[in-house]
Amino acid sequence: MRGGTSRGPFFLADDLPEDIALRDELLLDVMGSPHELQINGIGGGSTLTSKVAIISRSALPDCDVDYLFAQVSVMKRTVDTRPNCGNMLAAVGPYAIEQGLVPVQGKETIVRIRNINTGTRVEAIIQTPNGAVSYEGDTRIDGVPGTGAPIVLCFEQAEGSLTGKLFPTGQRTDWIDGVAVSCVDVAMPVMVVHAEDLGKTGRESAAELDQDKAFLARLESLRLQAGRLMGMGDVSQSVVPKPVVVSAAEGGTIRSRYFTPHSCHKAHAVTGAIAVASSAMLPGTVSHSLMQTNVESENAVINVAHPSGQIAVSLEVRDAINNPKVVRAGVVRTARRIMKGSVCVPAPASIVA
Repeated sequence: MRGGTSRGPFFLADDLPEDIALRDELLLDVMGSPHELQINGIGGGSTLTSKVAIISRSALPDCDVDYLFAQVSVMKRTVDTRPNCGNMLAAVGPYAIEQGLVPVQGKETIVRIRNINTGTRVEAIIQTPNGAVSYEGDTRIDGVPGTGAPIVLCFEQAEGSLTGKLFPTGQRTDWIDGVAVSCVDVAMPVMVVHAEDLGKTGRESAAELDQDKAFLARLESLRLQAGRLMGMGDVSQSVVPKPVVVSAAEGGTIRSRYFTPHSCHKAHAVTGAIAVASSAMLPGTVSHSLMQTNVESENAVINVAHPSGQIAVSLEVRDAINNPKVVRAGVVRTARRIMKGSVCVPAPASIVA
């Protein structure tokens, strides 16, 4: 399924091995990693198309389904379940309805999702006219051709998604190797740095940034140090925290180049956009200092510009100056079911998707 600007296979948890090591080996074989083209599997040779969603009924009374996200490395034989993915999350509701995990409720169906990776909960509003999921509509999101039915994602309890703290280092701005960075954890732990401090304008394309190996090496050095400051230890084998390079833009917009973490996202992660937008509303951060409009109110829409366009994030933030609390975040995405069937993996395992 495609969810937002990402794509990958969706599995019912019962169809995968319970043993985590065996499950991860199977997922690597399914995707064809490690190989730059993932030629021996169904991955697309990009971090955006090497993602897996694992879905099950939730045991919690206030949630319908549990969603475990797995980032399968393209070039390494590793699977990371520490981060969340808000783009793939957009397809969880439609998948759950079509698999019979959640009944249709009317013209719209609310699916209550618990993200296992971070413990956060999300309500997804899915278009279900005529008793079935509809993927057709007029909603357009940057980074995806055509239009589709709107899927509204409302994030609650997103603050401190992995570290348990809005500012994991205890500071709104830290200095690493003489560079100002803001470490923020809302929906996704990120390290935010001003583009000019790394010799960039922030307007570069993803391809231009990926070609600058010295820049990537410096960004990774900052990320590794930020990971330790955030209490996450050695993050050299993890995709979190995500490094984000920001710059000033017009109006209620901040320009962002989001890394996954070793290459620049051609669009933007939803969870990352929520983190960047949240930091823009919090005085004292690198992002906030670049905003050209007043965002001191408790409710605001922050447009996060990315290489393929922009993503709008609706936020409710309380007491941003003294005791900040990110209460709620909302985004609109689209999704599509691409195929359904079986995927074959090397012996001894084969599974039904």
